[in-house]
Amino acid sequence: MVENRASRGLLVSALGAAVLAVAMFLPWYSVSITPSGAAAAQQEFAAVAQQYGNADLQTMADQIGSQFGSVAGRPLATVSAHQALKDISKIVLLLAGIALLGSLLELAGVVDIGGGWIALAGFAAMLCVLYRMLSPPGADTDLVSLSLGWGSWLALVSAAAIVVGALWEPFMGQSERSEPDPLGDLGL
Repeated sequence: MVENRASRGLLVSALGAAVLAVAMFLPWYSVSITPSGAAAAQQEFAAVAQQYGNADLQTMADQIGSQFGSVAGRPLATVSAHQALKDISKIVLLLAGIALLGSLLELAGVVDIGGGWIALAGFAAMLCVLYRMLSPPGADTDLVSLSLGWGSWLALVSAAAIVVGALWEPFMGQSERSEPDPLGDLGL
């Protein structure tokens, strides 16, 4: 019964590691233009049309420029962790690979790594993900804003799943473990 619970935990860790690796390529941030960014774009667009265009182009630029305010605050693009977090994404991918390989080797009975090492890899990945969630890349600007996307939350949950799955058996209380047979293998 204990082996079955440990196997479930290692499966959770392996699944969490695989999802964490995939989450590095999902949208972590959405990029949107701030209201001041839309106003600045409208001004620049009008200035270019006035400098290089004729009256028809200036009229069209005014019509198009007046619509810039409607895109303020709306997500225009998404950025994955792999695109935005060059070095940290490689570290998280490496940690996910270590956790996945360790979980699968432990499940197969090839090596006895122990859940602590797998949990340590998951915890390190979770710290990297939290760091990038709390400190997004790029300089702060009042023209463009970054907001967290669903990929970052999925990465955090999957890194936590690695830790919880690796420590699954120690979380189970002694009452849920099977009692050892005092007669051993006698079969009586």
